[in-house]
Amino acid sequence: MQKNGSVIKLALIYVVIAVSVFLLLNTFGMASLRKKLVTEKRSYLGDVAALISDEYVTPYYNDVTKLSDMKRQMRSVATFLNIRVCIVNAKGYVIVDTEGTFEKNSIDDKAEGFLDELISNGYVENYYIDEDYGKVIANVEPINKDYTLRGYVIAMTKMTDIKASTNNYLNFINIAYIWFTAILLGAFIILYFIGPYQAAKINKIAMEYSKGHFDEKIELNTHDEYSALAATVNYMGEEMKNLNDYQKKFIANVSHDFKSPLTSIKGYTEAMKDGVIPPEEQGKYLEIIAFETERLTKLTSNLLSLSGFENGGTKLELSVFDINAMIKKTAMTFEGTCTKKKVTLNLTFEADKENVQADFGRIQQVLYNLIDNAVKFSNEFSVVDISTKVRGSKVLISVKDHGIGIPADSIGKIWERFYKTDVSRGKDKKGTGLGLAITKDIVEAHHENINVVSTLGVGTEFTFTLPLAETS
Repeated sequence: MQKNGSVIKLALIYVVIAVSVFLLLNTFGMASLRKKLVTEKRSYLGDVAALISDEYVTPYYNDVTKLSDMKRQMRSVATFLNIRVCIVNAKGYVIVDTEGTFEKNSIDDKAEGFLDELISNGYVENYYIDEDYGKVIANVEPINKDYTLRGYVIAMTKMTDIKASTNNYLNFINIAYIWFTAILLGAFIILYFIGPYQAAKINKIAMEYSKGHFDEKIELNTHDEYSALAATVNYMGEEMKNLNDYQKKFIANVSHDFKSPLTSIKGYTEAMKDGVIPPEEQGKYLEIIAFETERLTKLTSNLLSLSGFENGGTKLELSVFDINAMIKKTAMTFEGTCTKKKVTLNLTFEADKENVQADFGRIQQVLYNLIDNAVKFSNEFSVVDISTKVRGSKVLISVKDHGIGIPADSIGKIWERFYKTDVSRGKDKKGTGLGLAITKDIVEAHHENINVVSTLGVGTEFTFTLPLAETS
């Protein structure tokens, strides 16, 4: 029922419309049509009676036409118009009847009160004449000569003729209605394929996505709201697939980065416990254990930072500070590494002091990550340029090295968690692959931008902006 609910609803609506219209046509419609035909026929009979009185009966009373000639004319008119004509004298006796059954008799002999009601109302409807002619509708026209009533012209027709006309009209309407229902059925079928059918296809793919089958795609050859919805669902599936792949990759990378130091810690600890490592050499291996522990601590801290930014749980503590002073202080922490690698840090500032409004600790982390990468990937005896420039209401900070560079196909991926380029996987290139991801999150949390330009074998430049502090 759930799968075919829309089909059943459309079918029920179609049946209700079809049956309701059919019943209305054959009850209320039929009654209205019959009433209209009776009204038209009554008016028509009145016009015919008046015409007969003027054209055929008056000449008879003026002694211009003989009775036999008038009878012949009346029969011709009645046959042609498919009606019955009676001419009644002032005393109520029929002198002409195109059917011949009333002549020389009072018309009320067979239909009591017929003439009185005709004269009184000007017409009768559904009046029973006799068993041969049945019920009639009739109209009457007085015959006057020299201001004297000489009789009446009665034009009548059978009610069965009107019923037959009504049925003929209704049969035509019903045939037209059959075509209408066929067209309506086609319209409902089209509506089904435009609406519920496409919705069912979208729902089917959505159910596949819920089961983790993200390779399924919705293909609709339309250009409407359903097509737009299908494109949105397809995009959602692609994003969910990417997220699913990222989660798998994330778990694999975290497991790998935790496993290596834990294996070292466990191995050296058990070796010392079992006496495999003599006491005089334990200091060396304790330093290794401490180093691996520091790696785990740093990895855990980075993961917590990422989680905080992704979930909006990390709040920035904004303050005003001198970015140039922070750069100088951060650069000093790399003095030993730079001396060992023979790398020079070149600091260039447009002004001695540039106050910015940002989170002091987070921006210090950004600078540390960028300078650490620049020194790490620089060649020996090279220079790392660090500079600040004011651009409008922003301070532009640049960290540029002249090292190994980043491959063009890796530029867009360096911000991903755990991503490491092939050229950054040497023995001296230790890292978790989280530094740049954290750096980007911090800068964007300040509603600022960070960009990178790099050429393989030439070097890399990272630039980011911070807002200038308002001067009082």
